[in-house]
Amino acid sequence: MSVIQRQTIIKFLASGFYSGYSPAAPGTVGSLIGVLAYLLLQNLSSIRYLTVVSFIFIAGVYISNEAEKIYGKKDSPHIVIDEVSGMLLTYLALPQGWGFLLAGFVSFRIFDILKPFPIRLIDRRLGGGWGIMLDDILAGVYANILIRILYRLIW
Repeated sequence: MSVIQRQTIIKFLASGFYSGYSPAAPGTVGSLIGVLAYLLLQNLSSIRYLTVVSFIFIAGVYISNEAEKIYGKKDSPHIVIDEVSGMLLTYLALPQGWGFLLAGFVSFRIFDILKPFPIRLIDRRLGGGWGIMLDDILAGVYANILIRILYRLIW
């Protein structure tokens, strides 16, 4: 495989099938790719779903690290594999339905943008693929917990 082919594959995956090239809100568009991925995976058992999410996370650490080198910029806005991974974790073992889909999307985006403690700390202190991926994973965990709390309070 040539260097150009390798870089093309890394850009394709890191950018969430080029959704990260959206001229407006690439993180939000990348998160929508995460929603689509969830819709494709939602009928897997929790163990299989978590296995897929774990694989995407581990691959995402490598892919985003390499993409950062290609783009020559720390956490380039084109890199959205972290949003895809974070969205998938948001929906882990939640009930299915449009309300949960919307709540997951909105809550993940809020946590991803606001970066409450310790997300902002991770975002600032960790570099490379680990830093890119972990802050969104934690945003996904926060969103998942928030939805569970709201579900218990409302229903």
